[in-house]
Amino acid sequence: MQNSSSPPQAPTQGLYLGLVITVLAVLAYAAYITIQFAGLRKLQSDLVDRNRRDSLQLLRIQNDLNSLGLAMRDMQDPTEPYPILAWVPQFERIRNDLVDALEQESALSEATPTADQRGYLNQSLAQFWDSVNRMFSLAEAGSESAAAEQIRDTLQPRQAALTSAVSRLLVENNEAEERAAARISAIYDRVQRQLYFFLAAILVAIVVTSLYLIRNNRGLFAKVAELSSQRSDLAQKLIATQESTLRHISRELHDEFGQVLTAIGSLVGRTGKHLPADSPVHADLQEVQAVAQSTLHNIRSLSQALHPVLLDEVGLVSTLDWYIPTVERQTGLRLHYEKSGDTYPVAASAGVQIYRVLQEALNNVARHSGAKEAWIRLRFEPFALIVEIEDRGKGFLPAEGLTGIGLVAMRERAEILGGSLNVYSPPAGGAIVHLEVPREHVEPHAE
Repeated sequence: MQNSSSPPQAPTQGLYLGLVITVLAVLAYAAYITIQFAGLRKLQSDLVDRNRRDSLQLLRIQNDLNSLGLAMRDMQDPTEPYPILAWVPQFERIRNDLVDALEQESALSEATPTADQRGYLNQSLAQFWDSVNRMFSLAEAGSESAAAEQIRDTLQPRQAALTSAVSRLLVENNEAEERAAARISAIYDRVQRQLYFFLAAILVAIVVTSLYLIRNNRGLFAKVAELSSQRSDLAQKLIATQESTLRHISRELHDEFGQVLTAIGSLVGRTGKHLPADSPVHADLQEVQAVAQSTLHNIRSLSQALHPVLLDEVGLVSTLDWYIPTVERQTGLRLHYEKSGDTYPVAASAGVQIYRVLQEALNNVARHSGAKEAWIRLRFEPFALIVEIEDRGKGFLPAEGLTGIGLVAMRERAEILGGSLNVYSPPAGGAIVHLEVPREHVEPHAE
């Protein structure tokens, strides 16, 4: 019988499973607690709000009863110039307000009075208003003294009894609110204690499993971080090497080939002067001279495209003043160039990176956007230099999006400058490339 041994299984799968179960348990309990707290908060909020509005209605009723008491006191004042019948409109207004307040209070009351209390209150109010009607009937019949006696002996005691009944309702309302608040507080305390126990147990499980998982995978994460750092360093070195190579090729084209072609053109020109004007050789030499001049022009244009010497000589702003019309002629795009803010000097090394970002963005507009025009904005802000390139083309397709090699290079250049690059599609369509670089990273003294 053969013994077979299998390699030990990595604990990662089991640890992940345990972590998932733990997290799901935490989420489930957290959802339960959240629902409980939400219900309690809603209950508390509704209770407090209802009690507040109910108390306001009770205070409104009490205020109306106090107004009736003051009115009845003034009606008995012998110095009062108005007859008792003059108080009828005020009593009607107070009566209507009382009816409305009682209806609203009955719908809002949490501390619902017993049937006897509600019946007593309604009966007392009905008796009070019956007495009011009889009092005004006596006054209408001309018996002011009898009406005043009705107020003193019947209406004022009933008004005082009604005021006491409303005060008792206010007290019951406050007591009910206190009892409910105590119950809610007890529920909060109980749920909170359960939550603490559960979280403590879950945290212990999480700590144990997480430590073990971290211990087994710490090397992997460190290697990933190292590779990411190396990738970024490599990308920046590649960009720097590319710029150095392009600068060298540009200078070689401009200096070596340019000088050779200039010498050829000069030599051909001098040779042609020694030949008759109607000589066939003279015509050939003129054609050679024209070809040499055209080639010299193309080489200088290629040299500027590879690495604009203007960046080193006159700076970023003047280079863009030359470059943007050149792109406009070469691509047929209509470019709207806007500059704003107080300009400040831009270091040549930073200018190259900004120039390349603009160059790549305009290439994307010309090749992929389908737009016929674009807007270029160069803004010198007090604390940052901002470049925006906007087009109204088709924007980014979901399959393409933001993963092109050109965009990666643009982001790396922005990172070299210590800035940020954002590419997005506005609601109107098209695309916007937004480059923002801190001012201290572009000025010459920052180098």
